[in-house]
Amino acid sequence: MWVLVATILASSMAFIDSTVVNVALPALQNSFATSVVGVQWVVESYGLSLAALILVGGSMGDLFGRRRMFLLGVLVFTIASVACGFASSIGQLIAARTIQGIGAAFLVPGSLALISSSFGERERGRAIGTWSGSTAITTAIGPVLGGWLIEHLSWRWAFFINVPLAAIVIVTSFWCVRESSSRQHGRIDWLGATAATLSLTGLTFAFVESTRLGWRHPLVLASLLVGVAGTVAFLRIEATAGAPMVPLSLFRSRAFTGANLLTFSLYAAIGIFFFLLPLDLIQVQEYSATMAGAAVLPLILIMFLLSRWSGGLVSRYGARVPLTAGPVIAAFGFFLFSVPSVGGSYWSTFFPGVVVLGLGMAVSVAPLTTVVMGSVDEDRVGTASGINNAVARIAALLAIAVLGIVMVGAFREQLNRDVALVTMPGDVRTQLQSNASRLAGLRAPAGVDPVTASAIESSIVNSFVLSFRLVMWICAALALASAAIGARMIPVSVSTATRLSAGETQRVRA
Repeated sequence: MWVLVATILASSMAFIDSTVVNVALPALQNSFATSVVGVQWVVESYGLSLAALILVGGSMGDLFGRRRMFLLGVLVFTIASVACGFASSIGQLIAARTIQGIGAAFLVPGSLALISSSFGERERGRAIGTWSGSTAITTAIGPVLGGWLIEHLSWRWAFFINVPLAAIVIVTSFWCVRESSSRQHGRIDWLGATAATLSLTGLTFAFVESTRLGWRHPLVLASLLVGVAGTVAFLRIEATAGAPMVPLSLFRSRAFTGANLLTFSLYAAIGIFFFLLPLDLIQVQEYSATMAGAAVLPLILIMFLLSRWSGGLVSRYGARVPLTAGPVIAAFGFFLFSVPSVGGSYWSTFFPGVVVLGLGMAVSVAPLTTVVMGSVDEDRVGTASGINNAVARIAALLAIAVLGIVMVGAFREQLNRDVALVTMPGDVRTQLQSNASRLAGLRAPAGVDPVTASAIESSIVNSFVLSFRLVMWICAALALASAAIGARMIPVSVSTATRLSAGETQRVRA
């Protein structure tokens, strides 16, 4: 009982934080007067450290004690949350978010590991199901609660809310959760983790900063070189290591490879979507932070309510059908998000896309996890699940970096075309062009006459809508690519039955 309380609250901290921060992005951009590159780093710094270290965090829990590493993760995450709340500059916030991601890398895998080690085989499925359902509810409530805090108090309270939750988790874990560790003696793949971190950091920095510095800047070129070298080194290390973090032999399975390619493509689309949607809703559509948080609530609820039904699709139709149909439905959902312009009721503009995308993800997620778990030997299911989780996070990380370039480039090009039709002083035009990376956070310069200011504001809104529309089309294309991968690489049936119930699969990836 108390194990579930501790793990549910701890997981909820990480899940809520990842969704609330997206709702807070417009407030952060306004508070720190930063470009979209700055708020990109607020998201990317957390995802970077989490994606690079989540497999290491799970391994360290097995070796040094699952409760110990879990509590370490909670403590680091909480201290970093307080630092986020007190940040006085965008640089301080980014640094604190990086540390927060390190804490989450121990906290997230530790939650399921503690449940697995604390419950017997008969009770384990029900315990994970309880954890799954409870964290789904908190994840759904998170954006709405966070939006309310941002709107009525401050974006800082989106981070401070973690402190009382962490206090309950720490006290409960110390008194009511027993320690456990793996009986097998292993090693941490530190070389692989280092190479992975260099790879992801280099590539992410190059893509994100190229928007601000340009591709020819020495720092961008050096980062790109580090990223490529880190990727090559990582593959060589994992191919020769005695205890690799990512056993490359798993990818000999066509189903496992296909499932991870499908995950990468689909979650790349999801990652950039959740990054840009709050900017559109708050800065362009003029939703309040609370309304923006509530806007995606139906998507999360649909995934939760349909989780058990979608888990049964594999036994009824095989794995290939839902993993082809689900991404196609998701692609249509992304397309629907490209339709709205400015204004109109939520129910006729964004709600249809939310519902269709939620249905597409609901059809996809549980069967996808089933294929991942069923395509490897039983003693590798934990590793396979961890790899697939990391792939989903890396996909979102790189998508925000790469498609952020597309978004800013399209916005700048359209803005240049629009302001060319407006009569204004040359220095005002230059100022607008040089600050285009702020996207919809850009405002007409002070001192401009009201008529010109109104024309500039209209140009900014129009440029954002058209560039957002382009990215949603790319997201639809990525989802269709996932469907093609599902049709070609996913087997009709899974050789090994999944170790998780249908309801549980929805939350393992969260």
